[in-house]
Amino acid sequence: MKQGIHPEYQPARISCSCGNVLETRSTVGDLSVEICAVCHPFYTGKQRLVDTAGRVERFNRKYAQSPSSS
Repeated sequence: MKQGIHPEYQPARISCSCGNVLETRSTVGDLSVEICAVCHPFYTGKQRLVDTAGRVERFNRKYAQSPSSS
């Protein structure tokens, strides 16, 4: 490897919204993620609704039945 052209490789903490924390090394530093292998439905085998940027809420508002159309 050439000297002086590679970024600094430092310890980093990756924290998930579920509370899981991973210790690793990265050039970026500390990271925060919304979903990890501990809480991802593919790895856990449990169905879970993952809402990205409020899309589910926006869908429910858009297609909710209005009281006058009942």
